[in-house]
Amino acid sequence: MGTVPFAAVANDPGAHPEGLGRSPRAVPRTVRRLIVLLSPSAVAYGYLTVLVAGFLPEVGVEPGSVGLILGAMGISLVVGAIPFGILADRRGRKPILLAGLVGLPPVLLLFAATTEVPLLVLGGVLAGLVEGMFLSSWNAAIADLTTPENREAAFSFSFILSNVTMGFGFALPVFFPSIQAATGLDSATVHRAMLVVVAGLSVLSPIGIQRILPGRATSPPPSRERSRLVDMGPLWKFTAMNALIGLGAGFIIPLIPTWLFLKFGVPDTYSGPLLGLASLTIGFAAIGSAPLSRRVGPIRAIVLTQAVATVFMVALAFSPTALVAGGVYLVRATLMNMASPILDAFLMGIIRPDQRGLASAVNSLFWRLPNSASTVVGGVLLATGDYSLPIFLAAGFYAVSVTGMYALFRKVRPTT
Repeated sequence: MGTVPFAAVANDPGAHPEGLGRSPRAVPRTVRRLIVLLSPSAVAYGYLTVLVAGFLPEVGVEPGSVGLILGAMGISLVVGAIPFGILADRRGRKPILLAGLVGLPPVLLLFAATTEVPLLVLGGVLAGLVEGMFLSSWNAAIADLTTPENREAAFSFSFILSNVTMGFGFALPVFFPSIQAATGLDSATVHRAMLVVVAGLSVLSPIGIQRILPGRATSPPPSRERSRLVDMGPLWKFTAMNALIGLGAGFIIPLIPTWLFLKFGVPDTYSGPLLGLASLTIGFAAIGSAPLSRRVGPIRAIVLTQAVATVFMVALAFSPTALVAGGVYLVRATLMNMASPILDAFLMGIIRPDQRGLASAVNSLFWRLPNSASTVVGGVLLATGDYSLPIFLAAGFYAVSVTGMYALFRKVRPTT
């Protein structure tokens, strides 16, 4: 099977150097098409996320079990992350990416078929493996298909579109009352039917991506002398700070729909659209990520946005109503995630090209492992009626990570 050098793809005529970092036209055409084709899967995954955290409590699944399901997703991702990352570096990004995308529809159908907790935990395990395949190959593939000059623009475009489409998936429950009124179906039936619909739509992503890159390996040729993990010092420092963010976030962020339901009695017909709106604002806020990074530098941009977001995280605990809590959450989510494309581009720029798959996997592992553990703890805390402690724990770990990121990387510049 023939290969096409990444330099040729990265310099395809769809890229417009004069617009770097300012619009999607700065992104190579092949990368733009890949990002657009990912949209059906992003919608499906967004809906699955809100269904687990927002709908399952409504049908009697205990908050602790919801945390266990979400934790199972993270733990299985951790188990598969390193092997998938190594395979992505050695065999190519494309087969690993496609395997993850092909595996999503069956997972969705499993969640549509049952509300039995053991089977849902199994579904969480499978969802984590699917996500691990995707995360260990997607960022590395984008990095391979871009140059240092247009990489932040590519990651920003990917982040924007994925958040917009995931946001649509989050918001799908807003249509359910109207569907129920028109059809006479109950809430559970409508929720399950939508899982079947989005499972069918998500099949379009692997089909389209396969057609765009027929017979093309999406990773650079392996070097004759592979560097060892001990040579990846910047990665270990970066992932250590990322692990603190993951640990803190796990206490409350995946459980926001559950928190809203328990504290304010808000069902997923409202919390889902809130997550959808948050995803939209996060996506559009990322338009400013690359300009902010150019103005103050990537690390200062990351620290600035995440530090302010931490303040709003604390404020969330003191929100007196669901409406205020929703507004505070929107601001926090927008600021915190505005740094995401900068972080992705920065990491890929300080890692050797033949290690990017492994680096993506390691970074995901170090975020997801503590995140999974703290999600279980967060679910237990919510089940006891303590609705503030998970938020304070999250804010504390965020503050430590932001401080450490600045101390460790303020003088580091991407080179690859």
